[in-house]
Amino acid sequence: MGALAWLGIPVGAGVLALLWAAWAARPPRATGDGASLAEHQRFLAAMERSTGSHQVADRQGS
Repeated sequence: MGALAWLGIPVGAGVLALLWAAWAARPPRATGDGASLAEHQRFLAAMERSTGSHQVADRQGS
């Protein structure tokens, strides 16, 4: 009976590892196009604020 208990520990750990591996390898959820576009626009706005878009426009004009 004790041997069965010692066998159950690695079997249980293996099952938990298998479940975790399946969860970790699942494909990422796709975001909608609208959400992706909104995120990109927020990123661009943040970059313009941090770099100062007027400086970039001046360099392009010369």
